[in-house]
Amino acid sequence: MTHSGTSAPRVAIVTGGSRGIGRSVVRHLAGDGFSIVIGYASNKDEAAAAIAEAEATGAQALAVAADVADEHAVANLFDQTEQAFGGVDVVVNAAGLMSLAPLADFDLGDLDRMHRTNIRGTFVVDQQAARRVRPAGAIINFSSSVLGRVLPTYTGYAASKAAVEAMTFILAHELRGRDVTVNAVAPGPTATDMFLEGKDQELLTRLAQAVPLERLGIPDDIAPAVAFLASPDGHWINGQTIRANGGII
Repeated sequence: MTHSGTSAPRVAIVTGGSRGIGRSVVRHLAGDGFSIVIGYASNKDEAAAAIAEAEATGAQALAVAADVADEHAVANLFDQTEQAFGGVDVVVNAAGLMSLAPLADFDLGDLDRMHRTNIRGTFVVDQQAARRVRPAGAIINFSSSVLGRVLPTYTGYAASKAAVEAMTFILAHELRGRDVTVNAVAPGPTATDMFLEGKDQELLTRLAQAVPLERLGIPDDIAPAVAFLASPDGHWINGQTIRANGGII
């Protein structure tokens, strides 16, 4: 897949690309011919492994450490991408945190840390993306299918993802005339380290049975939806949230 009018590969930044769903997105986009820049928080070994997986497909890849909520670090992430590959065509903002507790008992420090990554981080990454993504490009955020469900302990997390959906819809309209789409993907229960943490087998079984397909999702169930939105075939979809959740309601 090439950028319009050139033979050079299209270029994608994937924040949170060293683990979980983000890492699966890296593999899928690399397989589609993108040059990949992985934004990661701190784990160099995981980032190096993600680069190796991307390069195994024949793609060019590099990793840049960046706190998504730090505007200077994110600007550097985009600067290094442009220096290495000449521009940015797709930005996938897969970095996120999840803290769970009943609202009445929620630690406000945990709330601030989660919202710093999920809300401010999405805002900061989208701000740079809005300035720099080339025509025919795409910005893809991550929401969650917990929105619209009644799940005790998810209040703080759901609130952060509601903010992401609001940003997504409005930014799509703010970019009128740029030929850049803005969408969100909202996974259902997906077996990542972040999702599995603190959950016993009884709860995991109950969550899996709530899905009509009767299993938890895996990252490779979610990444193709992202790859589609990043592709020319998905370019008519704009300002939407795609609920990749196996049919859970």
